[in-house]
Amino acid sequence: MNIHFGPAGNEDAFAGAGHKSSLDAPAYLAAMGLNAYEYQCGRGVNIGADKAALLGEKAREHGVQMSLHAPYFISLASPEEKKRENSIRYILESCAAVDAMGGNRVVIHPGAPVGKPRDEAMELALITMTEARNAADAAGFSHILLCPETMGKQNQLGTLSEICAFCNLSDRIIPCVDFGHINAREGGILATRSDFADLLDRLAEGVGEQKARIFHSHFSHIEYSTGGEVRHLTFDEEQYGPFFEPLAEELALRGWTPTIICESAGTQARDAARMQAAYLAALAAK
Repeated sequence: MNIHFGPAGNEDAFAGAGHKSSLDAPAYLAAMGLNAYEYQCGRGVNIGADKAALLGEKAREHGVQMSLHAPYFISLASPEEKKRENSIRYILESCAAVDAMGGNRVVIHPGAPVGKPRDEAMELALITMTEARNAADAAGFSHILLCPETMGKQNQLGTLSEICAFCNLSDRIIPCVDFGHINAREGGILATRSDFADLLDRLAEGVGEQKARIFHSHFSHIEYSTGGEVRHLTFDEEQYGPFFEPLAEELALRGWTPTIICESAGTQARDAARMQAAYLAALAAK
């Protein structure tokens, strides 16, 4: 099975089971049958090279694929040159950390328009992303995939079409499709298998079949309002979606092999295992 499932960071039960270090995460996840782990650097890349390398060793030992979420304060369209320069530095730091972990995917929040018209902000963001890609190449990270993420709030850059525009800058920029974000941003558009099929078709049209087949993904139930995303929920909280089963059926039919990272609020490993079970059931029923 080339598709990967795992959590973003460590769920509440991880510490509840007595674990104090993310170095224990690969064994914890492998015991649940999971095979992916997205290390969280949302508040800065604060993991040292030695610890990152040791985490990578443990991930390889347990068959867990590593990825990393870059700092949240990246702002590709900031009108301040220093903030754009810092954003490139955060991306380089993220590349170095995930490389030490033996992973090759860095998830990136594009940021907001910051007072500019949306089209002008995207033009600047595309330039900054190109500069980040070039800087990563120069630093020896040409094998690292940059994964700009679809975002959940109306006032953020990160519609599906905007993410496709980033991905079309380079062969090694691939989409991070956050289905919960898209559902929240668009007022609950992902309900049926047909809804997910239409979205995956748009993705393939936007970035090409090759990238679409291996896309990176986040999935969680997300409460939303008219402005989009409000907060992440658990899979047991069912008043908001999206629900994974229709997507599992569509992925099984297509034979696509994305990496699907669960961002549930405190139950992300358990809910990742539920997604994996739904996918395996859909595969068996295909």
